[in-house]
Amino acid sequence: MDSHEEASSSESDYEEILQESGSDTSVESFSNSSSNSGVSADLSLVRNWCELQPDAPAPPAFPFTAVPAVNLDTTDEWSILQYFEAFLDDGLITHIVNETNRYADQKKRGKNWFPVTSAEMRVFLGLTILQSVVKKPELRQYWSKNPLLVTPFFSQCLSNKRFEAIHQNLHFSNNDEFDEASHPNPKLNKIWPVYDCLVTKFREAITPEKYIAIDESLLLYKGRLGWIQYIPLKRARFGIKTYMLCESKSGYVWNFIIYTGKQTNLDADYKDLPVSSQVVMPLLKPLLNLGYTLTMDNFYNSPQLADLLLTHKTDVYGTLKLSRKEVPNELKSKKLKKGETASYQRGKVTILKWKDKKEIALISTVHSNTCVEIEKRGETKMKPKVVVDYNDTMG
Repeated sequence: MDSHEEASSSESDYEEILQESGSDTSVESFSNSSSNSGVSADLSLVRNWCELQPDAPAPPAFPFTAVPAVNLDTTDEWSILQYFEAFLDDGLITHIVNETNRYADQKKRGKNWFPVTSAEMRVFLGLTILQSVVKKPELRQYWSKNPLLVTPFFSQCLSNKRFEAIHQNLHFSNNDEFDEASHPNPKLNKIWPVYDCLVTKFREAITPEKYIAIDESLLLYKGRLGWIQYIPLKRARFGIKTYMLCESKSGYVWNFIIYTGKQTNLDADYKDLPVSSQVVMPLLKPLLNLGYTLTMDNFYNSPQLADLLLTHKTDVYGTLKLSRKEVPNELKSKKLKKGETASYQRGKVTILKWKDKKEIALISTVHSNTCVEIEKRGETKMKPKVVVDYNDTMG
């Protein structure tokens, strides 16, 4: 049996299950549905949750129609520097140089300042990146002549005074042109030109493979800023939170949104959705209707969001909070022993609860309640396939 026949068999088996369970939603109805406004009707009003029998067939995934590719004009001989310059190109470096010199002139830095050049700016950025590899507690120690601390490379590239002068005047935007009323993101106005340029370049550089993931990252920062976050489970714990859409296989950051509090700049098309869904849809918007499969954790996932993504031919799976709206009460109240599962399905959406050391809930549009064998520390145990796939694509 070839892959096309297998897919057809899987779809017919799945249609049979839907008919037996009383669901009036078919795979075909999801494949043909779309939403012009970006917000679907409440599909849950016309479907009921039904309990799944053991080893029920998984719903078929949407056909993947994108063509994964690296869209840079690269060769095998490309160096790390060439990849770096593909994102921080001459145009962006020139912009940073012009704004840095403009800011220094506005502040009248005096005799000790002279305009920075593009070559100097590249050296400055290179040394700044190197400081994340060669770590010292204070900036001036990179130019120290103390035999215990000396790192000659820094002073050979740029003097301490010149580095600090560029650092003090480093600027990405023109203060005189800032208008809060018309600016697309006033809270990020200081970095907006560079931020907007990099997001565009990240998206244009590659077309991601089928499996993608959304999660949040925390950039360590302890200065004064109104939207500093404290996330104890993150390595940095304190810092600037960023929502990121990444390719699961490579970890490549394809799109990202910097969190700036309640006024975070999101897409107005999705303003009526829950806050977590308002983050997901703008990140994913350019990839909708192409058959991507998205992995997320329980901060984002909900039955409502799964329904909305299905109208855009996008599959999803990941962990789920049982407190979310539209999760069946029968599943919430069901008590499980170690290794047991309970699952309910509504159309193409499956919600599963599984108990290992503790109970965990997951949602998926491409999994059922099937368990698979895995080997861990020399022991063989059974795990729901959705858990195995989640650990693979989210990790």
